[in-house]
Amino acid sequence: MKSTLALAALAFLLAGISTSALAGPGHDHGDVAPAASGGNGPSRLPDGSVFLPKPAQRQIGVRTLLTEAATLPRTHVLTGRVVIDPNAGGTVQALVPGRLLAGPNGLPTLGQPVRKGDILAYVEPAVSAIEHANQRAQLADLQAAEALARKRLARLRELADTVPRKDIEATESELSSLTQRAQAVGASLASRDALRAPVSGVIASSNAVAGQVVDAGEQVFEVVDPQRLQIEALAYDAALATDIAGASLAVGEQRVALDFIGAARSLREQAMPLAFRARGEALAALAVGQPVDIQVHTRSTVTGVRVPAASVMKNPANQTIVWVKTAPERFEPRTVTVVPLDGVDVAVTSGLAGGERIASRAATLINQIR
Repeated sequence: MKSTLALAALAFLLAGISTSALAGPGHDHGDVAPAASGGNGPSRLPDGSVFLPKPAQRQIGVRTLLTEAATLPRTHVLTGRVVIDPNAGGTVQALVPGRLLAGPNGLPTLGQPVRKGDILAYVEPAVSAIEHANQRAQLADLQAAEALARKRLARLRELADTVPRKDIEATESELSSLTQRAQAVGASLASRDALRAPVSGVIASSNAVAGQVVDAGEQVFEVVDPQRLQIEALAYDAALATDIAGASLAVGEQRVALDFIGAARSLREQAMPLAFRARGEALAALAVGQPVDIQVHTRSTVTGVRVPAASVMKNPANQTIVWVKTAPERFEPRTVTVVPLDGVDVAVTSGLAGGERIASRAATLINQIR
């Protein structure tokens, strides 16, 4: 009995000790040290810089670039669009109102290559029943007159010895005229207006459906040469046209150089149109009418550091920053002022000096580390 009471008391004492050791929520003890968290992962440091270990840099593909100060051309960004080269593209329009019929090879589809002079479709002229009947009546009269002239000519030739030569020649001339007039009227009854490709290229747009009724002057097809396109931009500063040293266009990650063709001498929407032509086949990936941004380089210059546009980020305060690598595993945000250059690179005019190393790739991922 005594041993049983001793065991019960021991069990009660142990239960009290365990209960005091495992305190409930809100009863933590200040003298207990918190568990240490892992310190080898990417993290944002109190001063705003980012600690990024080498394995993490390789995993997200961080690349850095050593900057260099230089004198760079001042650039203006203009909004433009892709247009057709007037010597390498054109529209196909109906000359007469009528019904649209397929060509020898059917109606062309979008993107289909065509050669200059190919028949793309036919337009059957729209003629009323009265006009059609009048043409057939006129053709019948001409054919009857032609038959009489042929018989008269035959009789005159039989009497060639007694009939003056001028009468025979007059009848021959009348017969020839009647024959040609009858052929012209007969051809008009079954005539079709052939729509031909004005240049060699591809079908850029098509509004053709078999049996469709079109009006005179209505555009049916548009043919362009994708290797010969132009860029048209609007400049609201007319003086810019006399200060252009070059231009470029960003197509994806590729920078395409443009040749300045000239400026218009009449305003459009209170702006001066500027025409540019691309070098090589760089514009083949663009479509007619596609909006683009053009970087126009002037003869005036600015001193700064050329950096990739992908390196420029925004911080929570909406300030423009770049990430500068200050240590092998540390990146520091630097507030900078930038101006555009060519769509791929920008010029940092303040906040960054030459000889510093910045993140040129995966800067967006570094900016997201918290």
